[in-house]
Amino acid sequence: MVQEQLLPRGIDNPAVLHAMSVVPRHLFIQDALHAQAYGDFPLPIGHGQTISQPYVVALMTQLLDLQGTEKVLEIGTGCGYQSAILASLCERLYTVERIKPLLAKTRRTFDQLHLFNINSKIDDGTVGWPENAPFDAIIVTAAGPRVPQPLIDQLADPGTLVLPVGDEEGQTLMVVKKNQGEVTSSPVESVRFVKLVGIHGWKAA
Repeated sequence: MVQEQLLPRGIDNPAVLHAMSVVPRHLFIQDALHAQAYGDFPLPIGHGQTISQPYVVALMTQLLDLQGTEKVLEIGTGCGYQSAILASLCERLYTVERIKPLLAKTRRTFDQLHLFNINSKIDDGTVGWPENAPFDAIIVTAAGPRVPQPLIDQLADPGTLVLPVGDEEGQTLMVVKKNQGEVTSSPVESVRFVKLVGIHGWKAA
């Protein structure tokens, strides 16, 4: 996976490559899909959600440029694979999921892997986790029509927010930076994610 999917596409952060090589991706998906766990594609995890392809996980993580001392907020815990990668690269991870049975299963995986620096809760991720703000880095693993303002507000200065923004047909991965009170954003590449549902995202179907 690392040699064939990540290195040729410009993933060159040694810490990210190490994390991607040691975190057991197959443990985050159902047994029937284990043979496909390390393929270059997303996979279903139930409840209409997916685990992103390895390259997208690595790219979003690399864009955060974590040094190991950060407090990070993740919106969209899902199966927890992205969470596990982040937890190995930061000091403390706060992750928010809106689907209760999905998070219950994911928490068991966190415990199995002894990922004890992860705090998780069920909530509307588009409102962030204000009582633990500010966050040095924020990552959103679902796509909204715009950047949720609460996440910008909860981003530390300096800080980096990575998220997909767009409509149902496709989105653009964006990097939002806050520095000395100024907020800037830049596009990275086209992506496709499930909907970010919440007050500051899409309405639930």
